[in-house]
Amino acid sequence: MANKTALITGITGQDGAYLSKLLLEKGYRVVGSMRRTSGIGTWRLRDLQILDDIEFASMELTEDSNVRGVLEKIKPDEIYNLAAQSFVGDSFTQPIYTTQVTAVGALRLLEGVRTVVPTAKFYQASTSEMFGKVQQVPQTEETPFYPRSPYGVAKLFAHWTVVNYREAYGLHCCSGILFNHESPLRGIEFLPRKVTLGMAKYALRGEGPLRVGNLEAKRDWGHARDYVDAMWRMLQTASVTDFVVATGRTHTVRDFIEMAASACGIALDWQGTGHNELATERATGKVVVSVDPAFYRPSEVDLLVGDPSLAKEALDWSPTVRLEELVAEMVEADMQRVSSNHVSGF
Repeated sequence: MANKTALITGITGQDGAYLSKLLLEKGYRVVGSMRRTSGIGTWRLRDLQILDDIEFASMELTEDSNVRGVLEKIKPDEIYNLAAQSFVGDSFTQPIYTTQVTAVGALRLLEGVRTVVPTAKFYQASTSEMFGKVQQVPQTEETPFYPRSPYGVAKLFAHWTVVNYREAYGLHCCSGILFNHESPLRGIEFLPRKVTLGMAKYALRGEGPLRVGNLEAKRDWGHARDYVDAMWRMLQTASVTDFVVATGRTHTVRDFIEMAASACGIALDWQGTGHNELATERATGKVVVSVDPAFYRPSEVDLLVGDPSLAKEALDWSPTVRLEELVAEMVEADMQRVSSNHVSGF
């Protein structure tokens, strides 16, 4: 295992940070790519105390020659493509940029692998958002796709490109169809972290209310630490295929909010319906959560829940953290951040 080199795109994100820690513990040399035109936010790597153990390479997924040059220089044994414009809401206002980075960026990487490092193993971060308007419950590797956002469409392009390069060129490349996965390292632009941080601010400072969109949307939430382990396992198998990575449990956004409130010691009472619904603190009657139509998507994804049976059988992988434990961990981290005015992740 020692002396393998892994190249991780999107290394400064939640998954990139946890994956880096996992690979370093396994003896890998870890190289993270970053864009030349943007600053590098390394707070997650610092929080995991691994920043000094990582090498960085300047790589722009919108430039073919740059991608190939980095691959020629690093000569990675394994490549984990986690880079994307991954905020679903922004993909509706930035569809072309989302496509260039999330879809065509993956194609550029695979072309680089094919021409520069064809023996490298390649992992693509696919997403349950590709299922969108679900055609089957639960979703498996065989469920038809029906994306409902430019982000989902872009990820589906990348997903099928991986399949094509695997079948056409014999590359060792695969995709993990990851369902929602969170952690204290999640960015605040994502709903789960927005909820846990919002509840921490209300509990400690009385700030609020927390404004959210569709309370009835259902998701299959797991812990990012578990899911990056599945990524690594996919590249260690001799038979190359794509896997659903999920918990098999589904909860509504309302459930997630109630778990976060409970972890802060807050009991909620819901009242009203639709856009007029809100939650008040039982003890004080103060509004804690309100629905804001501005946070609804132009086309909603109502239900996502994955069947991880194949991953369990072929990878010996199973989630180890239940949603209740995940939410409590996120709330605890945000309570500490708010109480100490620590800015990481804000």
